[in-house]
Formats: sequence, structure tokens, C-alpha cells
Amino acid sequence: MIEVYTANTPNGIKIPIVLEELGVPYRIIGMNLSNKDQKQASFLKINPNGRIPAIVDTEVLDKDGNHLTVFESGAILLYLAEKYSSLLGETFEDRTRVLEWLFFQMGGIGPMFGQANFFNSSEEYPSQNALQRFRVESQRLVSVLESRLSQHQWLAGEHYTIADIANYSWLRYAESAAIEMADYPAVAAWREKIEQRLAVHRGINRTQNPDRQFGDAVASSSERMQASA
Repeated sequence: MIEVYTANTPNGIKIPIVLEELGVPYRIIGMNLSNKDQKQASFLKINPNGRIPAIVDTEVLDKDGNHLTVFESGAILLYLAEKYSSLLGETFEDRTRVLEWLFFQMGGIGPMFGQANFFNSSEEYPSQNALQRFRVESQRLVSVLESRLSQHQWLAGEHYTIADIANYSWLRYAESAAIEMADYPAVAAWREKIEQRLAVHRGINRTQNPDRQFGDAVASSSERMQASA
């Protein structure tokens, strides 16, 4: 059994989605981010960085005889894909492309979208310079995805993989980073195709306790999902 400590944020939805795609039993432990559940001592034993998501694999023991824990969403995605031999493509080249686009999200899309959303919604720390900086960089990164998806069905090539799940989890909230999806038709079509996957619906629906910071984007995305159902 995989125990998933998470909340309904861009990083938080990745793990339930991948587990649904894999068909692996799991249990969600919802984290109330507003109440700082992620900073409690019990959770810091699982993730010393105090961030979601994190998992406990009750089927695997570490060298100390404890259930294996994994934190950082990219590391969790890779751990699960490797453990269950799925969502990594079929060849060594496929796997290499998966890692490229997985780390593209981890090092680019996630941080830039997060900062753009923060300064776009912040009344306490308003900064037009910062907002412009992160908006422009977010748009540039989406243009990179647009170029890739204009030539390939999926980010790693011919196969749907954890790279798609990782990037989708943030592109689902693109509007909160001031991204006009009409400007990126290949990305928009790719996002819609992922949203129509039953495993994606189930993973998102099972994720509880939405983070207020992304509440509006969650609602608009839910409306898109219902419209396509």
C-alpha cells in the first residue's frame, strides 16, 4: 500500500494521478496546508523539508527496518514508475526524454508558475517588476512546450509518461500564471487530452483539502472537466 500525504495543489495532484494510471492501491492522508499540517513533527519525519507531497511505501523497508519514505514530487513519480515498470516509455531513449521533460517541469514550469501566481495574487508583497519577470518566463517555458507538442503527441515522444503528468499538473493551473492558452494550441489540445483520461479524473477527485492559493484555478479546471465529461 502506498500512503500519500498530499493536498489539492499542482504538485499534490501528481501522485494520485500516477497511482490511478498504474492501478496501484493507495490511501490519501489529506494535509491541511492552512493549518500547517506539513510542519508538524510527525510529517517532518517523512519529509524534513515540510512540503507535500510525500509517500510511505508500506511494502518496502529501509535499512533501518522502517517503511520506505519518499519526498519531492519528481522523485516520487520516478520511484513509482520504476517500481511498477510503467510510464517511462519503452526504450532507453524514451526514458531519457522522460527525464528531460520531468526535470524541465521541476526546474522551470513549477518554480516560475508558482512565483507568477504568488505575485499575481499577493496584496501583501505587490511587485510589478517581479510579476512581469515571472510572467514572461512562464510564457517562454510554455512556448517551449508548444514547440515540442507541435511535433510530438506526448512530451517524451510517442508514449504518455510521468513527464506528461508532471507538466500537466502545473499547466492545469496555467491561467493563474497569466498564461493565455489560446496562444498555445498544441499545449491546450494536449492538456484537454490528459484531462479526459479517467485516471486523471479519479486522481484529482480523490485529492482532498484544496490549497486556497489555487482555489480559483481548481474551480475553473473542474468546470472544464465537467464540460468534457
